[in-house]
Amino acid sequence: MKILCVNAGSSSLKFQLVEMPEEKVLISGYIEKIGLKDCFWNIKLNGEKIKKEKYLKNHVEATEVLINELLENKIVKSLDEIKGVGHRVLHGGEKYADSVIITEKVIDDIVDLTKLGPLHHPGNLAGIRAMRKALPDVPNVAVFDTAFHQTMPKKNFIYPVPYSWYTDYGVRKYGFHGTSHKYITTTMKEKLGKEDVNLIICHVGSGASIACVKDGKCFDTTMGLTPLDGLMMGTRSGSIDPSILKYVMAESGKTIDEITDDLNKNSGFEGVCGKSDCRDVENLALEGDENAKLGIDMYCDRIAKYIADYYLELEGNVDSIVFTAGVLENGAYMRKEIIKRLGCLGIFVNEEENDQIASFKEKHEGIISTDDSKVPVRVVPTNEEIMIVKDTYELTK
Repeated sequence: MKILCVNAGSSSLKFQLVEMPEEKVLISGYIEKIGLKDCFWNIKLNGEKIKKEKYLKNHVEATEVLINELLENKIVKSLDEIKGVGHRVLHGGEKYADSVIITEKVIDDIVDLTKLGPLHHPGNLAGIRAMRKALPDVPNVAVFDTAFHQTMPKKNFIYPVPYSWYTDYGVRKYGFHGTSHKYITTTMKEKLGKEDVNLIICHVGSGASIACVKDGKCFDTTMGLTPLDGLMMGTRSGSIDPSILKYVMAESGKTIDEITDDLNKNSGFEGVCGKSDCRDVENLALEGDENAKLGIDMYCDRIAKYIADYYLELEGNVDSIVFTAGVLENGAYMRKEIIKRLGCLGIFVNEEENDQIASFKEKHEGIISTDDSKVPVRVVPTNEEIMIVKDTYELTK
């Protein structure tokens, strides 16, 4: 049974066609810069990468490219072979605690929730509408980034602001990267042979969030109403004093939209040292750049603080700390720096094991803490696309 996974951003469209239940990826692709003259896409097929370029003015044309690639590469003889399409959707609010078959009502809800996901939902909706038009008889499934976190107790998702902001406007912590956190939780249940796992999952890529998993369910997480909250990231500030916004507005004359844009796109590593990619920041630090060194200290400190916070929330009963996503799957230096800050919890790095693990090396995962550490620290690669495919398969098979 062939399931198509679609992850549509504001100007991009990622896709995979997967044979289920074998979980065999038949083809994957990433179309970038949709709507711009230098639009291009990469296809990965049989281990080979192929790059193509063509101006695509919208997601409808990007979907046509996707379908043409499936047919031209003989991945499918007919579109009838595709039995389901799974879509990543950023925000499900309180309405969706799990993945659902997409109906007109679901689309209306996603439109309504665009106020909570203004950067992501237009692209998500464009991908959904384009695929429903291209494959009208195939069920489409929405997989929400926020769904996994809907098990948080109220004390962890309510902000200490006027309660009417929650009842009237839906102001609360929702959390994101839920598909990744769900994948890691499911994987760790299998690895540990138990359902009631207690985990601290650090999903750290360009965007970053940490989830506290108690008895196999999300108990707390770092991101909030939007993905701007929590950890310092590549271009996002993470948590800051909210009074800064009014102060900078008065001092600079900037609007609230301009300041929010700065917090999302010009902050984090980018704001501190002018580079947003961890690899570039590390290289700058090695060259002696003081702001790059400062950025790394700030970054690792904040991750370690949240790990310690969730260690307390779980009363020290932690089965594993899990490092995942781009930075922590590949960054041996960042992993070491974070673990060095956890010594007071009785957690220490095994430098030899740590240095051996990266997605571009032979070893992709493993335990990187010492044998005498109170909590094992593992590197486990995430796979959000397979999680989307699995949910779609279960709902459509």
